[in-house]
Amino acid sequence: MASYPVRIVRFYRDGFKSMTLGKTLWKIIFVKLFIMFAVVKFFFFPDFLSTRFSTDEQRADYVMEQITAPAQKSN
Repeated sequence: MASYPVRIVRFYRDGFKSMTLGKTLWKIIFVKLFIMFAVVKFFFFPDFLSTRFSTDEQRADYVMEQITAPAQKSN
């Protein structure tokens, strides 16, 4: 009898081999992930630092200031 990890690998390997509809669904999942992470990033997350600062030193100073500055409390 094979070890437990080997049985798990064989289970998934055999399951993916016999899929027909599943392969199409996996392709749809990967296309959706690509759209979410690659395309949407350009529309909703612009490169803030490169548009506001011209040098790497200015960018580093701004980031360090934002990280180390204490949070302001709103009353």
